[in-house]
Amino acid sequence: MQTLRVALAQLNTTIGDLEGNRSKILEAARRAAAQDADVVAFSELAITGYPPEDQLLRSAFIEEAARSLQALAAEAKGLPPLIVGCVEFDQHLYNAAAVVHGGRVVATYRKQKLPNYGVFDEERYFQPGAETLVVTIAGVPVGITICEDAWYPGGPITDLAIAGAAVIVNINGSPFYSGKARDRERMLATRAADNTVALAYVNQVGGQDELVFDGNSIVFDASGEIIARGASMEEDLLITDILVEEVLQRQLHESRLRRLRGVAEPSTPVRRIEVTPQAESARAPRRNVVAPLANTVAETYRALVVGTRDYVQKIGFEHAFIALSGGIDSAIVGAIAVDALGADHVTGVSMPSRYSSEGSISDAVDLAQRLGIRLVSLPIEAVHQAALDTLEREFGADDLGVAGENVQSRARGMLVMAMSNHRPRSLVLTTGNKSEYACGYATMYGDMVGGFAVIKDVPKTLVWELARHRNTLGAVIPENSIEKPPSAELRPNQLDSDSLPAYEVLDPIIEAYVEDDLSLEAIVSRGNDEATVKRVIDMINRNEYKRRQAPPGVKITPRAFGRDRRLPLATRYRGY
Repeated sequence: MQTLRVALAQLNTTIGDLEGNRSKILEAARRAAAQDADVVAFSELAITGYPPEDQLLRSAFIEEAARSLQALAAEAKGLPPLIVGCVEFDQHLYNAAAVVHGGRVVATYRKQKLPNYGVFDEERYFQPGAETLVVTIAGVPVGITICEDAWYPGGPITDLAIAGAAVIVNINGSPFYSGKARDRERMLATRAADNTVALAYVNQVGGQDELVFDGNSIVFDASGEIIARGASMEEDLLITDILVEEVLQRQLHESRLRRLRGVAEPSTPVRRIEVTPQAESARAPRRNVVAPLANTVAETYRALVVGTRDYVQKIGFEHAFIALSGGIDSAIVGAIAVDALGADHVTGVSMPSRYSSEGSISDAVDLAQRLGIRLVSLPIEAVHQAALDTLEREFGADDLGVAGENVQSRARGMLVMAMSNHRPRSLVLTTGNKSEYACGYATMYGDMVGGFAVIKDVPKTLVWELARHRNTLGAVIPENSIEKPPSAELRPNQLDSDSLPAYEVLDPIIEAYVEDDLSLEAIVSRGNDEATVKRVIDMINRNEYKRRQAPPGVKITPRAFGRDRRLPLATRYRGY
């Protein structure tokens, strides 16, 4: 039975590391060749790294990327055909896939569907392609698509099916959010079954600024059944035998496809190129690998680890400082940091004030011991009192309210940043969560100070879930940090619930308003108190200016603050 042995190389590329990316591509291609792969596919813009953003507006960058592709082609001579994500310039700039074989680029496909929503800005840089490409590899007609091309029913994949493709290779830079892999697989299975084609999907992996790419490369047969799946959140080379005869037989039996091929034409011109002919082969069939789909909470935790690791390391930092309060937020950030960087590359900083409970101080010590990290103690009482004495000349000796509370947070921000400044190549990881950032329950130039906000897209209720999950891998987070009521400890007997609705009430309202853009009426119809919903909406709206000044952080929800959700700072629209 004729097979096509497809290798999907999900790699952790780095934007602008043209030589490093090329080296990774070649190493994976050689490993695939050693296993007799007929074709090796790499992720979207694998040459440059994805997404390069405004580096694509620099002609020198585009020219260097083109030279790197040509160098790859020369170095890959003698290897099986490679399908490599790249940029192509021909009067316009295109997001492209180059087919490399025999020491040269033999064909190029240009992405037709350019996403321009959420975190995507591809219309800012690229022109859409206007041609369908079918390449014959090992005697098999293979269609090539790029990421968003696959999300459209009746789009490029249907054109390729009409044009006679048996296998579709879809190369991707598809960012993670919690539950994305399942959503994506449902869509891809539908595309394969509706068009009666085998579909091989390769995705990049690793962190890039606020985005994390989860890998989860996957292969479907022509009925939409999964025949192979790669690893989540780590590099992988997924090699799969696609039974081409079964695909062609299924196409013969599929009356819809027969009729479509008889009456319809692809919506764009079709270019056909033979790359390698069918060869006689006595190779033994492979046993395809179907890695299990990761548990959602477990995968989200790994995404936070990968995103933190790659942000720190790709930028060139070597060490992280974390303000440890004894609470759950700093505890989970500490655990993530150690899992990402190693205990030797993380320092905890305890900065107790006159309002810090003995329990919180001991919980921070307990956490540091469990994580195996150094803990520095810098009590802030002297700094706090000096600031109050200075402000008393202007404000008087009365209770300074929130302004007085925030002095403590800003004193801590100053000290932890000083620790970072004093140690070369180090940064501060902040500990605020999405619930706090949404409502402005965070202090500018205080607990918002730092280089990376690890859990800024993690709702508070999910923080607790992540902590419990992490403790199943090793009990590093003190149970008291998980169980005690959350408090900023900026005044006596303070609790978060003094200023915010209970997080079990708050988080679903934030999700409905921020992620789903639902109206007041729709959110209330879900069983929420109208006055509470209005209060939360008002807090979210009036704190956009704070969020605009927050550090970047890992995106793990469908809609994160920052590049994913863009609102004006000066607006009088209240949302109800």
